Amino acid sequence: MSIQGLRTVAYHVGDLAAAKAWYSRVLEREPYFDQPFYVGYEVGGFELGLVPDGQPGPGGTVAYWGVPDAAAALRRLESLGAAVRDPLQDVGEGILTATVADPFGNVFGVIENPHFSLAKVR
Repeated sequence: MSIQGLRTVAYHVGDLAAAKAWYSRVLEREPYFDQPFYVGYEVGGFELGLVPDGQPGPGGTVAYWGVPDAAAALRRLESLGAAVRDPLQDVGEGILTATVADPFGNVFGVIENPHFSLAKVR
């Protein structure tokens, strides 16, 4: 597993349409990925995501760390004592995510996003 850097911070929202309208105003851009289950904005080489479920507010945010192989990263994290919270899933367009609880109770997310390019950051 090779951690490539922070990729995505996902905010859980109760009203996806209202959140999309608000964040579009705040970020002064439209989302690059807009589906009923997830809305994603590219912001300075990173992603701000809106998820219409879960618990909004403190504790409702998950940081996803970019990895080249999400399945391998998840296996390694499990071997190091992490417990799977959200198993590996394709969230659309070949983007793979998973979350684990570290041994201290924190949520650690991994994301394999073939659409993310470090060239955009540089």
